[in-house]
Amino acid sequence: MNLNHSSAPGASGGREPLLPALMTATAVSGLIDAVSYLGLGHVFTANMTGNVVIIGFAAAGVPGFSVLGSLVSLAAFLLGAGAAGRLATVMGHRTSPSRLRCILLLETVLLATATTVAFVSSHAVHALIALIALAMGLRNGTVRKLAVPDVTTTVLTLTLTGLASDSTPAGGTNPRAGRRLASVLAMLAGAFGGAVLVQHTGLGWPLLASTFGTAAAVLAVPRGQSAG
Repeated sequence: MNLNHSSAPGASGGREPLLPALMTATAVSGLIDAVSYLGLGHVFTANMTGNVVIIGFAAAGVPGFSVLGSLVSLAAFLLGAGAAGRLATVMGHRTSPSRLRCILLLETVLLATATTVAFVSSHAVHALIALIALAMGLRNGTVRKLAVPDVTTTVLTLTLTGLASDSTPAGGTNPRAGRRLASVLAMLAGAFGGAVLVQHTGLGWPLLASTFGTAAAVLAVPRGQSAG
């Protein structure tokens, strides 16, 4: 299985060097959702599908779910995604690696701020949700425009669908199977690590880990690439 295999040569070849950074960011997403779901009142800050479902649960009166927390997350995420769209227009003349590096740096700053808040006060739940969801919205809006096949960094539904529907038993040729599987494993690893940290250390340390993880993704973005 080849992480760099593409069924459409030339369509995204210039973006292949971004894969290490995006896989690292995927692992951070698993960690982030472990923090938000387990530590911030059953709210998602990277996976907005989950928030829409949770709002439905809470509206139906199911205990343990927060409409307000999910709404804060959705609003902050949309603000971040909108800002990513505006920044993509402003930075349209820059290469894909340069744009991704800039957004990941902003994400690092936001997660570092959230880490500081978590260590200072364990009760600032909605502030933490807003900061983290804003960071995830910025990243998602940017990754969407980069359009690297099968690497969204936060959602695995289509990735898993592709693994199954394009598999050999289904009559397919397994395009990008390695990349798809790597995305699943990266998020699984991040979620596992995040869950362990939240259970045993609280919110500050897993958020610090996510900050360093995003900083590692920044360093993984190649320099001097000409990807458009």
